[in-house]
Amino acid sequence: MLSQDVDRYVALHRQLGHSYNEQERILALFAAHAEALGDQYITAVRIRNWCATASTPNSARTWFDTVRRFSFFLNAEDARHEALPAGVFGRGRRPRPAPHILQPDQVTAIMRAALRVSPQGTISPYTYHYIFGLLAATGIRISEALALKLGDLTEDGLILRTGKFDKSRLVPLHASTRRALDGYLAIRDKWDGDSDDLFVVTTGRAPTATRVHVVFVRIARQLGIRGPKGTRGARLHDLRHTFAARSLESCDHDREAVGHHTAALSAYLGHADVEATYWYLQATPVLMHDIAAAAEQLFQGEAV
Repeated sequence: MLSQDVDRYVALHRQLGHSYNEQERILALFAAHAEALGDQYITAVRIRNWCATASTPNSARTWFDTVRRFSFFLNAEDARHEALPAGVFGRGRRPRPAPHILQPDQVTAIMRAALRVSPQGTISPYTYHYIFGLLAATGIRISEALALKLGDLTEDGLILRTGKFDKSRLVPLHASTRRALDGYLAIRDKWDGDSDDLFVVTTGRAPTATRVHVVFVRIARQLGIRGPKGTRGARLHDLRHTFAARSLESCDHDREAVGHHTAALSAYLGHADVEATYWYLQATPVLMHDIAAAAEQLFQGEAV
């Protein structure tokens, strides 16, 4: 039964750390539809016809891509399940934008400018200052930083309980980063409030991610790091990109060392798989040069 196959497929992904809730919903709907029509195996025609009933082109594309991946899973077990080609309902996902790697002096300038954010005389400027510093020093996601509670700052580091794909992890802190956070806690203690959020603003709670993004973009434009409205430039997430790129650049420049370092960095950053970490190699010109040189040597060796 296709519904039982869906249960196995979803369970496998959850064992890998994925929440897979929306995918489970889509696959359950498709399985119920196919079984009601007497299907025991996946067919391309059935999937195309079912996806065509979606309310929007984006929904149709999401449905198709989800069931298509499921079809490969079943086809590997039984060739009577048809494996579908890609792109039947278009390719809606845009390529990831190239990261903007910030220079150390630019990060320092952003942190200093955050102390001038309104309203002055409140905790908010300090909060943005330390949030930007933490993102730059650890590479954690903004969602992870804003979800931190006071008890998550431990002697061993930061406990991230709300990571992507519902994965928790412990992030060790450099001694200088820990001292900086202790300094923020001393400032935070002077403001009234009973919230257990680590980072708070005048509301007594953590700022929203949207608000932090807005503050960062305004500062980046003021400093000339980002162009005027409507143009591309540094984003808040680039603090994470910068951390990852500089981390890779700092390791020994040979393929084995880069491989080991990338695997460790993937776990540190909370990536679901190492492929997401490999993407940062394109942002490290030093390593790209070494990779290109190694590829050229390999090509020349094969050509001899």
